[in-house]
Amino acid sequence: MRSVKAKGNPKLQKRHLVQETAANLRDVILAREAGAQIGSLDEVAQLLGVGIVTVQQAARVLEHEGLLAVRRGPGGGYYGTRPDEAALERAFAAYMRVHGVDYRDALEITTLLDCEIIPAAARCKDDDLRKVISALNERIDLCDAPEDRVAFENELRNVLFKFVARPLIELLLRVTKQLYKAQSMVVVFRGQEGVAAWKTGKRRILNAILRQDEELARFEAERYQRQVSLLLRKTKSDEE
Repeated sequence: MRSVKAKGNPKLQKRHLVQETAANLRDVILAREAGAQIGSLDEVAQLLGVGIVTVQQAARVLEHEGLLAVRRGPGGGYYGTRPDEAALERAFAAYMRVHGVDYRDALEITTLLDCEIIPAAARCKDDDLRKVISALNERIDLCDAPEDRVAFENELRNVLFKFVARPLIELLLRVTKQLYKAQSMVVVFRGQEGVAAWKTGKRRILNAILRQDEELARFEAERYQRQVSLLLRKTKSDEE
């Protein structure tokens, strides 16, 4: 358990103590099953080696994070919980918007994260994944309209998430997906040449997954990412 010692003036010491107590309580909660009782106020204070006021202040922090529920009455006390995934997505999406992340940034982040999820999919030996990827591969030539390509991208990622357990990458991809719409495909993959380049890139990636060739899948994902990055810079320069 972390030390709760601090240096500085009393206000800073108190703030640091609450932060450290919250960190210690967070560790306790995450080490137990969701919904487990952590203890009463007095028990938690004794467990963490701090006063009850400090525990109450730290508890408010964790309640806000969605990690703690305080129940009153018989059988009450502190109970560990888990934050709602939708709330996490909204919070992260708000953070990105506050910091000026636009659809170009989101698209570039998405293709970078694909460079991790796609090789992982190539390692997967599940026959159901191969069947779904094969079906998607056959649909690539039908994706001429930007909305069809966006729908294809979303469906592909949903399939990959189903077979590859990478929760952090999934969260990041779901959030960044919210930040770009069909116009990003129009801007980046322009005209017949752009659409053909998109189809070629996706077909290479899917074929690498079907071959279960992790190195090739990473190579193709990274090649596609570099292509998108170059196109994004070019379109930004053209608009300026």
